[in-house]
Amino acid sequence: MPPQPTSSSTGGATPVNINTLPIPHLRTLQSRLTTELEHLTSSHAKLRAAQTKFRDCIRSINEGVVGSGGKGAQDGKGNEILVPLTSSLYVKGQLVDREKVLVDVGTGFYVEKTAAKAIEFYDDKVKGLDSNLLDLEKIVQGKSTQLRAVEEVLRQKVLSGEATAAPAAAAGAG
Repeated sequence: MPPQPTSSSTGGATPVNINTLPIPHLRTLQSRLTTELEHLTSSHAKLRAAQTKFRDCIRSINEGVVGSGGKGAQDGKGNEILVPLTSSLYVKGQLVDREKVLVDVGTGFYVEKTAAKAIEFYDDKVKGLDSNLLDLEKIVQGKSTQLRAVEEVLRQKVLSGEATAAPAAAAGAG
């Protein structure tokens, strides 16, 4: 006989055989797991977006500061850049110092770093998010598996409930 599906909440609760739960409890559990899965999926998307922003920062430093270092620097034209104010609004700017950049370290704080240190900072952020995303993907897979198990048991119980209710209704009609 295969092992019975169980469900447990976080916090070290005792596992419960979901086959023994009544239909209303299964529906509540299904709803809770669906909500958790939606939240985790949303968090995953937000972490991916943050990772993309950090990669864009690395690309901006490489292309805008480091990559164009010697071009036209004598006449000042090589120091012109577009500075992002928002994701869709840019203003013209001029690099005063190609050796140092301002790095957004969060919550509105900026720190002056060398271009190499800034790239290293953003690389660390990307790697940290990679690790967090892998952990989150495992959790999402686990919750998806739990949800499928609950939905399967719920479906079986509803079908078996209908099967037992149909002969009783037929007997009462005859």
